[in-house]
Parts: sequence; C-alpha cells; structure tokens
Amino acid sequence: MSFVCKYNSPIGTIIIASDGECLTGLYFEGQKYIDKNLLESKYIDLPIFEKTKKWLDVYFSGKAPKFTPPILLKSVSQFRKMVWDILAQIPFGKTTTYGEMAKQIEEKTGKRVSAQAVGGAVSHNPISIIIPCHRVLGTGGNLTGYAGGIDKKLALLKLEGHDTSKFKFPKKSA
Repeated sequence: MSFVCKYNSPIGTIIIASDGECLTGLYFEGQKYIDKNLLESKYIDLPIFEKTKKWLDVYFSGKAPKFTPPILLKSVSQFRKMVWDILAQIPFGKTTTYGEMAKQIEEKTGKRVSAQAVGGAVSHNPISIIIPCHRVLGTGGNLTGYAGGIDKKLALLKLEGHDTSKFKFPKKSA
C-alpha cells in the first residue's frame, strides 16, 4: 500500500510517496513517469513525510541537507539501481554527464554502456531531488531532458549555485 502527501516547493508542488516506513517516491506534480497509482493513494501524515519535508526545507533554503530520509527503491533492475546509486553520490552544487556515468558503470562492470541507456535509467528515477537526477547534463552542458521539466531542472541547478547561463537548452523539434 502507498501513502502520499504534497509539499509546496518554491518551484511547484511535489508529491511524496511512502510505503508507511520509507520514502518510495518524490515527484513534481504532472511530471513524466509518475506512478499513476500514487494519484489514487491515501493522503495521510506520516513521520517519513515529516523527515522528507524537513530535508526539502533545508534544500530549498539553498543548503545541502546533512541527512537523508530512509529510501526504498522498489523492484528495479540491477542496471537502474547502479545508475541511481551513482546519482546519489553526485554532491550538492556539482554536475556530471550521462557519458561520465556510462564510463563509471563500464569501469565497474567491464561492459560497455551507452550514455542513452544511462539517460533512460536516470529519467525513471522515482526520487527526484534527493537522488539528484537534475545534476546530470548532456555533453557540453546541454540541459537534456528532465522528467519534471527543463524549467525545474534549471531552477534546481540555479538553487545549487550554478551559473546557468553556461548551459545549453535542448533544440525544439519542428
């Protein structure tokens, strides 16, 4: 069973999901790849939601939180888990690229991995911001996709102190 609550952040409403003990989801309202069942979950207040809201309060004040709420990543492939573990290690105020992450996985496994495969796993991260998928850029500082929207990704990077004028926006398809 899933429980949810909402958090009103400076850049939009966030849906927080839990199994009752651990954080299982953190999504911007309306973002891609949100578990549709969550929208029918029971809205309730739980200790895990209070911890998560405190984390978000610290984060949106422009500081790196010094704690992480307990997280449970449900039934994910070994590859996605590896990608999300790398994401979780990207420090506040830093960025990496999909290609750099692919190289890290290749070094660990000995198997060649494409940046596109990494991007697919990153885009399905169920716990955005805390598992910081917004810190991953395309080659040359391209602001490639973000399930919550490029505007949110840009705002999060700006909040972390990045000079966002150096980033390149994705080309609009005709």
